[in-house]
Amino acid sequence: MKSFYPLIAILLLLSFKASAQTAKSQEQLPYTVHNRTIEQITEGDLAILRFSEANGAGLAWIKNTEFTDGTIEFDARGRNVLQKSFLGIALHGKDNETYETIYLRPFNFQATDSTRRVHAVQYAFEPKFGFQQLRNTHKDQYESAILPANINPSDWFHVKVEVKADQITVFLNGNKQPCLEVKSLNPNPSGKMIGFWVGNSSNGDFANFKLTKYKVSR
Repeated sequence: MKSFYPLIAILLLLSFKASAQTAKSQEQLPYTVHNRTIEQITEGDLAILRFSEANGAGLAWIKNTEFTDGTIEFDARGRNVLQKSFLGIALHGKDNETYETIYLRPFNFQATDSTRRVHAVQYAFEPKFGFQQLRNTHKDQYESAILPANINPSDWFHVKVEVKADQITVFLNGNKQPCLEVKSLNPNPSGKMIGFWVGNSSNGDFANFKLTKYKVSR
């Protein structure tokens, strides 16, 4: 029987501390970056972590932070450009190739094609269970439409990911009903790295990251 013991919420302001400070370069930020450049910029009082665009997946692992079970929250902003906006969170990372990810495709949020709309929120476990493998073998089990259904593809949206043992649940914009519930394909993770993720040909903006950890008896 699995037991959960909530710890105090860890509000990781990291580079997101809102202030009037100037932009920060990648070298000044508390991340280990793979296949992208990142910078901190500000819009009004909002501090934003911005990823560049490049081929392949990009990662910004949060330094000195481990995660197994708990709640992950952040704001994200993509763009309404077909096949050029994939962004989310990577967790249980062992290295730059092996990790689970929850990510979104904003260009599918309001697609007129109903099949594309169902491909808006995605779970994957790289490299063995990428999205195409899961789509081929478990159709619509590891991806879903957004909920609520009225999120503009170019707007900021809030993501909450609950991880409890082998169960992963995703909520958007404070909605009480999850848009995605999956059983992890990595039920006993050896990796504990966590960070921001963008997909092939994608840039992306992130803000307001919050991490609440749980102790779990597995």
